[in-house]
Amino acid sequence: MIKLDIVNRVADRTGVAKMKAEQAVDALFRSMKEALARGERIELRGFGVFVVKPRKRGVGRNPRTGEEVAIPSGKTIRFKPGKELQAHGFEADDGAHDEHEEGGAHSNDHAESDTHAGADTRPPDTKF
Repeated sequence: MIKLDIVNRVADRTGVAKMKAEQAVDALFRSMKEALARGERIELRGFGVFVVKPRKRGVGRNPRTGEEVAIPSGKTIRFKPGKELQAHGFEADDGAHDEHEEGGAHSNDHAESDTHAGADTRPPDTKF
């Protein structure tokens, strides 16, 4: 699903014009981005919680060359699904990466897993 799909569903379900629905969706996402940029927690009852967590610095590898690359400390966004989403089979992320426990990724690869594993939990257009 992309933002346009959300705009279309809002317009269809509320009966408002698509232009107004797009403005509402944009305002919502803008507010969420601003709150996350300030490090605030976003709680949407029945849906879930977005939190900003510090990301440790470390060493990763360039997948093409194998060269070690320094990864600076920063921020990452985590999403914990609410009870209603959990009832549909979505599990809460306890902060640990399952792939580490199953031997799927090595500690040197954590930068790649952090940037891609969290990508689907970020609000659209969020840039940190």
